[in-house]
Parts: sequence; structure tokens; C-alpha cells
Amino acid sequence: MSLLDIRHMTMKFGGLVAVDDFSLELNPGELVGLIGPNGAGKTTVFNCITGVYKPTSGQVVFNGRDITGMRPDLITRLGIARTFQNIRLFGSMTVLENVMVPLHWRLRSTFLEAACNTLRYPAEEREMRKKAMALLESVGLAPFADYLASSLPYGSQRRLEIARALSAQPEVLLLDEPAAGMNPRETQDLMEFIRKVRKDFHLTVLLIEHQMRVVMGICERIVVLDHGATIAHGSPEKISRDPKVIEAYLGVERHA
Repeated sequence: MSLLDIRHMTMKFGGLVAVDDFSLELNPGELVGLIGPNGAGKTTVFNCITGVYKPTSGQVVFNGRDITGMRPDLITRLGIARTFQNIRLFGSMTVLENVMVPLHWRLRSTFLEAACNTLRYPAEEREMRKKAMALLESVGLAPFADYLASSLPYGSQRRLEIARALSAQPEVLLLDEPAAGMNPRETQDLMEFIRKVRKDFHLTVLLIEHQMRVVMGICERIVVLDHGATIAHGSPEKISRDPKVIEAYLGVERHA
């Protein structure tokens, strides 16, 4: 049984069809790439999965439950977390505080208990910090726990954004262009990092990425979008030789 099942999803903005009859099944533990030219509809797919948009038609089913159009925070609680194409860290907060943010919804203390600093809230706060530090240890960011997030190098900020998503304890992790703006060394480190967190956290990963080195290097299968429609689906080897994919990326005529 698939973990995440996207069924004939279409997203229209007025007369513009951003995603057209898109279907995809993600099985537990898979690492799948979603690629395509700029404007192909990739991030719109992510936004429909995570509740930012409600699809015009179709379904998003997670763990057998229809989550189509559900609120983003509820979808995150169910077990789907994401990162963004443009880093969205809380720059004025520390690395540790950024990772603690998604843990707050698990607190049992009420707002009044937190405001009055009753016995239960400090105990939960300590436990939350302990969990956040353990996560930072596992992703190699513990030495920077007290640094402001905005002070980290670019590659480390990307890693922190993924760590913050992991603190929500997801089953499915959606990564939106995590290698954007990285140099070759940072890109190689990121590839190894994604492999590690996928294994250590038992994740299913859907990855949007423009760097073909990343996609071909870590994805087990790839889906290609062009103008909102799926034009190819298969192994990295198959995708790299597909004439429709080459045409979509390079503008090469099929008969050439």
C-alpha cells in the first residue's frame, strides 16, 4: 500500500492550468525526484499536498486518509513536512530555538500554564530542549545550537531548515530545491546528508531539484513535469535518455 497517493490532481488559477491531471504514488522509504523546467508546476504540487492550495480537482491521500484541502498545520501533524525553495528560517532565533518551534504543538501545557510558569510547563520545556538537542546532534549542528540562524553559512542554513522539518517527526519529507545556490562541495555534502536523514529517520522523500547531479545521484525514480503535465516517469537512466525530457529542458526538436 502506498504511503502518499496523489490521484488525478489538477490545479487551476483562473484560466491557467498549473497542474494537469497529476498522479503519483509514493511507497514507504522511497526517494523520488520531481523535476521540470521553471514554471512546470512542481512547487504547486507541493503546495497542494501540504494544504497551501486546495486542488481544483483530484485527491491527496496520506496513509489511507483523504487530506485534500486540509489545513497545513493539520497535515504537518499527520506526518508530512516540507522545506521551501527560499530558506524560511527564523533568523533572529537561535539554531536550537528554530528546531524547537515544531515541537511546541506536542506540549500538553495550556497557554495559562506557560504564562504562569507552572511546574508542568518548565518540565515539558526541558524535555523539548533535550529532544531538539538530540536532533541537532544527529544532523551535525549541535556545536551551533546557540548561534543565530541567520549567522550560519548558507549550506548550514539549508541543513537547519531540513532539521526543523525533521523535528515535526514526519513520515514524508518534501524538499523544494534544497541545493539551490550551493557550490559543488556544499551540493555533495547535501546529497550525503539527505541519504543519511532518510535512513536514520526512516523517511519517504519527494525532492524538487534543478541540479541534475543531485537528482540523478540520489533518486530511485523520477517524475518529469512540463506545463503542469507529466511527460515522463521512470529510473534516472531512463529519464536521462527520454527525448521528451531533453526537448522540455533544451528546446530540442524531437525530429532533430
